[in-house]
Formats: sequence, C-alpha cells, structure tokens
Amino acid sequence: MADPDPNDDTSADYEQFEKELLAQDRDAARVGTADIDDTMARSLVDDLVDADLVTPVPEDRVLVHEPSSTAFDSPTQLAVYHRGWTAASDVGEEDE
Repeated sequence: MADPDPNDDTSADYEQFEKELLAQDRDAARVGTADIDDTMARSLVDDLVDADLVTPVPEDRVLVHEPSSTAFDSPTQLAVYHRGWTAASDVGEEDE
C-alpha cells in the first residue's frame, strides 16, 4: 500500500487547527536550558543554597539537590537539572 500524500490531507480544518495548537502548547511547555552560562548557574546555585534546596558537600566536592537527593559536581549541571526539575514539578501540579 502506498504512503498517503501529506498534501492530500482530507481531515477537517478544525482537526488540523487542533494539531497545530497542541504542537504549540508542547513547544511552549518545554524549558530552555541552553541559555544557562557559568555565571548564571553560579548565581542560581547560590540562591538555591540560601533557600536550603542545595547542600554543598565540600569534602566530596559535590552539590546535593535536596528535593531529589541528586548530587552534582558542576554548578551548571545542577542549574540545568533544577530548571528541568522545577518545570516537571510545575506540570505535575497543574495536572492535579
């Protein structure tokens, strides 16, 4: 059987419109992490330490993200993880 021609879509206009809106919603829900540089990461980690969400462990040279109990050896890794973790937590709250 031949593949259907994508230009010959016979579905109703509203279905195509809904598909486009869903795609836009998915794109909007994604969290950008590429814009986190070292300076921003260190600032975020300092704020998280002040808020008792991150515990530095100097003897092991790691930072522990307390809500998830995950350890990181890089402030940038921790900042990217926390941004994603926060976004996932926010989505979970919206579902409830």
